Amino acid sequence: MFPSIIIEMEHGYEGYVAQDEIARLKEIDFPLARKQTLDVYIEDVENLKVSIVKAFEEKEWQRMEQSRLDSEILSGAIAFCEEDGLRIHLGLISGFIPNVHLDHSLETNFSTLKGQTLQFMVIGLERERNRVLLSQKRATEELHKQQCKQEWERIEKIYQEKQITSGQVVDCNKGGVIIAIGLIRGFIPASHLSLKNQRAQVHNKNSETRFQPLVGRTLQVKVIDIKHQVDIKRQHNRLVLSEKEAMHELRQHKDAILEELEVGAVRDGVVSSLADFGAFINIGGADGLIHVSELSWSTVNHPSEVLTVGQQVQVKVISVEKERKRIGLSLRQLQPRPWDTLAERYKEGDLVRAVITRIKDFGAFARLVGEPVEGLIHISEMSYERVERADQVVTVGEEYEVKVIRLDTQRRRMGLSIKQAHLDWIEASD
Repeated sequence: MFPSIIIEMEHGYEGYVAQDEIARLKEIDFPLARKQTLDVYIEDVENLKVSIVKAFEEKEWQRMEQSRLDSEILSGAIAFCEEDGLRIHLGLISGFIPNVHLDHSLETNFSTLKGQTLQFMVIGLERERNRVLLSQKRATEELHKQQCKQEWERIEKIYQEKQITSGQVVDCNKGGVIIAIGLIRGFIPASHLSLKNQRAQVHNKNSETRFQPLVGRTLQVKVIDIKHQVDIKRQHNRLVLSEKEAMHELRQHKDAILEELEVGAVRDGVVSSLADFGAFINIGGADGLIHVSELSWSTVNHPSEVLTVGQQVQVKVISVEKERKRIGLSLRQLQPRPWDTLAERYKEGDLVRAVITRIKDFGAFARLVGEPVEGLIHISEMSYERVERADQVVTVGEEYEVKVIRLDTQRRRMGLSIKQAHLDWIEASD
């Protein structure tokens, strides 16, 4: 592309770029254009031989040094692996991460790492070896430090605004429990656990594991004491929490919500937890329950089939029990009733797929595939041959092609036929 390159310099002088350097520029795919302004390195003053690559390399060295001084986190791809570390592609300069500076979580099978992108920090420049010393471990530590700083700032805001937050119990001792809020660990003294959780302790009150039954549980807490300063050792930080105060405040808040909540109201909420029997939804600070039967008009085996923790949902209030402090919610009552719109999708004579759900003496019930509605296959509509029992022809859980022979959406009844569907199939084949 460039058989020769002439550089116009100050005072009317012209420099030239040697052929071997032109080949190097092509090799690294260096962008060049006519009238382009470039920094150059003068290799031979007398003959005005200049180098674009060396000038670019010098800029890269300066950038790496500044990155080291700024404790900047960089990223780059692994070029190849050596016994004592990893080579990182940094352009004209080679990067090198010694094994001692690799993060312990990195896969030990180096042969599979080529091309993988890593984050690292510059810890030294070895110009004589044309390489930059890098540390993945230092970058991981710095990222963790930054994340912890952000977590402390978030917790301090929660404290200032007197908010309630949640965390998981990760350890315990005879004085209370240790709880993780993100990356930060705080302490709940035994006296600040809820009465219910105080009773959960094992019999020996002097045991270090007296609150072991609470480990792994998620608790609602308030921050009652916090001390955090940047640039001091982490063990000097202090975070004291209270479950008792959080539960007291939540009860007061729930009482206020129960007073103003009306059956039939539609509220926005967030899924707070899932159980086999339903889903708990937080509506303005109070938890209500959507029973599994109220999640959908379709059959739901477990709430996780419909909802996920943290999901925002709109729900309808179907019951309020002020004395028992219970709120009943429904998701399906905000959805169209399947029978109301069934006639828009099906008509008599349609061939559909259906799954057998129940077998009776007079026939079998089958649920249309993709629909939460069932129809009846009368025993007389199972076969043109005489059928003594329905289970001689169909099996619960099996899918069959059926024909819609009656559809009464007002009475919510639908008649299905296997034998007529089979007849239609034979006629279509002929």
